[in-house]
Amino acid sequence: MGRPVREVLFVVGEASGDLHAGKVAEILRELVPDVHMVGVGGGHMQRAGVELLEDVKHLAVMGFVEVLQHVPKHWALLKRLRARIESGRVGLVVLLDYPGFNLKVAEVAHRAGVPVLYYITPQVWAWGAKRLPTIARLVTKAAPILPFEEALLRQHGVDATFVGHPLLDRAQSLPSAKEARQSLGLAPDRPVLAVFPGSRKAEIARHLQSFVEAAQEVQRRRPDVQVVVGAAPTVTIPPAACPFPLVQGPSFVAQRAATAGLLKSGTNTLEAAVAGLPHVIGYKTSPITYAIAKRVVKIPHIGLVNVVAGREVSKEFVQDAFVPARVADALMPLLEMQSPERQRAEAGLAEVRGKLGTAGASRRVAEMIVGMLAP
Repeated sequence: MGRPVREVLFVVGEASGDLHAGKVAEILRELVPDVHMVGVGGGHMQRAGVELLEDVKHLAVMGFVEVLQHVPKHWALLKRLRARIESGRVGLVVLLDYPGFNLKVAEVAHRAGVPVLYYITPQVWAWGAKRLPTIARLVTKAAPILPFEEALLRQHGVDATFVGHPLLDRAQSLPSAKEARQSLGLAPDRPVLAVFPGSRKAEIARHLQSFVEAAQEVQRRRPDVQVVVGAAPTVTIPPAACPFPLVQGPSFVAQRAATAGLLKSGTNTLEAAVAGLPHVIGYKTSPITYAIAKRVVKIPHIGLVNVVAGREVSKEFVQDAFVPARVADALMPLLEMQSPERQRAEAGLAEVRGKLGTAGASRRVAEMIVGMLAP
């Protein structure tokens, strides 16, 4: 009788998780050629040899209110994953971010006696401190990607190892500003403003109009500014709602081409830090979600670049504070190469880059998986 199949089950909830899981899966395939991988994810995971059980594009939601609309779909998926985990086929569950759903998967795995590796751990430092005992109980090993997370998790009994930020892996092949502008068909001698309204349908609905108005105000004040809008593969931006050219594909290309950026808060602010792009952060959500978040969020900043720095490196305009004219006020000096505001921003971004660890996060996680699969 042959050795039983050691199936690795990956579960991600959005496009960025698919990207990071795909890289881990690619390296895992090199390390263990006969490994069987299944998961909830997208194209990056599929191309790395992961058999998809569900496409991530059907799952990505944001905010407390928006999540409620997707509850039936999530419960149906959880039921399918429970059956697979309890079948005895799964040797390891690898979870990435998406804590509202993934901690339920961790509970199922824990009850079934299947080990759990949590990569890109829940942001308990922001608003989920009550989840720490749950994570300690359910998660076998954790692989956080922000420098201060390891100590926090360990203090609460989680076997955590800081692996560095996976963005640093992608940053090793960044194009130069000149190359990026050439690839996007932009004039080399005029400033560029890159706008990133988000990677989820609800974010586009909340941000696009305001972000476009802020960019239009910048162009009104300085007509030589070229504007491009980063469009994630998971969303559709109708041309009628956006008068600027859309840039599909890796956000690093548009960020390297740009002189300054207007970014939705989140991981793309860390991408901007790695790319060296001074930027302003904007964020809007539903009034109910914002009211709840104000009560539960325990940190002074929402932009990850500011969280990692421990201070405001990039100005934040949240909810009603996002007034296009005020956002344009903050962007204008970032478009001036020698302005004090730009120089301060560049120094702050360099500081953040230094705190993100070293390249190789994906390989470290793949090696952790191999160790956890060992009989």
